Amino acid sequence: MTPETHWLDGFPLLAWKSERPWLAISSAVLGGGIGERSWVLNATVPTGYHRTDPEVHCGQMAARIGLSGNGTALLTAVDVRHAVHSASEGTRVTATTGVGQPVWAASADPLVWRPPPGTINVVGLLPVRLTEGALVNAVATVAEAKAQALAQNGIEGTGTCTDATVLLCPADGEAERYGGPRSLIGSALARAVHAAITEGLRIPASQARFRAGGARSGC
Repeated sequence: MTPETHWLDGFPLLAWKSERPWLAISSAVLGGGIGERSWVLNATVPTGYHRTDPEVHCGQMAARIGLSGNGTALLTAVDVRHAVHSASEGTRVTATTGVGQPVWAASADPLVWRPPPGTINVVGLLPVRLTEGALVNAVATVAEAKAQALAQNGIEGTGTCTDATVLLCPADGEAERYGGPRSLIGSALARAVHAAITEGLRIPASQARFRAGGARSGC
């Protein structure tokens, strides 16, 4: 699946769709969890995004571009036209990288109930089926590769408080049992994620953040 770019209400979004459902694991606001998914959205929203029903909003966006059935959707304040695509040994990753407000995972800072939409979103397409346990393991691999990329590029944090991940694999076929960073699939995933986020961090913040009217401001 190659993402298509659409425009809704002046904002871009990326849409992946497949005729045959994929087995997915997702932490997204819509379609989270493990199950079969036929489409994925990664949509740019305003920096001051205040909707309290993002899952409803995501469903509305999907319907407006003709998507139906089970899907999963992510939101970001990053201009998704600056998404970075990377591949390693059949594993393909697309990442939008917004690190305007990085956090440490184990920080003692106060909880954030209404986090800003600046975020790192990762969508990964895996070439073979994984067991559900291996998919969980692969999500951890994404987090580790992301943290490595941030550390190596001098970012003070392990991510942002709204980072989200979607991984998809074929829904049938013999299943791989491992998704860790030294497994066959996990190692390729880690390299692809690391490369995509590293490249995304090189995009100037003034370009990464979307601003209505075509101009862009800092992330």
